[in-house]
Amino acid sequence: MTQTTYSYQPKQGHGLAHDPLNAIIAPRPIGWISSRSAAGQRNLAPYSFFNLFNYHPPIIGFASSGWKDSVANIAATKEFVWNLVTQPLASAMNQTSAALPHGQDEFSLAGLTAVNSELIAVDRVAESPVHFECLLTQLIQLRDSQDQLIDSWLVLGEVVMIHIDASLLDSQGIYQTVDASPILRAGGPSAYYGISEEQRMDLWRPQ
Repeated sequence: MTQTTYSYQPKQGHGLAHDPLNAIIAPRPIGWISSRSAAGQRNLAPYSFFNLFNYHPPIIGFASSGWKDSVANIAATKEFVWNLVTQPLASAMNQTSAALPHGQDEFSLAGLTAVNSELIAVDRVAESPVHFECLLTQLIQLRDSQDQLIDSWLVLGEVVMIHIDASLLDSQGIYQTVDASPILRAGGPSAYYGISEEQRMDLWRPQ
């Protein structure tokens, strides 16, 4: 059997209808990040380059292409909240991705309810079933292989308070991922996916 391979150097372009990179590294959890400016202006935006990086202390992070309001706010206040995006919140999340005039409130635009956090001064999305209150630990401008700075910023934060809708915890206190109906970014111009119990597999680490 002959296998053909499509190969390219990213610096020279991919030559395809759409860059496959973020479709290959998929699906990815969505970093729905709420922040506030030093003047107290709310901001809410989704980031598809997001993940968990450490258990103890818990550290999450997202990358922003360009110095956007979220990054500027977090640099100023050292605080942010991650809000879980679920299928019922997909449309609202998508609305918050719009390029709005500086200072316009994405909570109001998307019809979302802002609720106070407990340890930080950043609002959470009340409709989301899970929130992480975070304190900035590192703000890193990324570099390429030639050690040249690029216009992309990695924001890392320690999770100092977690809020979980109790309905997502079973009788043994185990969080039920499927019940939350999270949506995941899957590359392409518009692709998102969900998860289901039918797609589950269990693998235990070798002893």
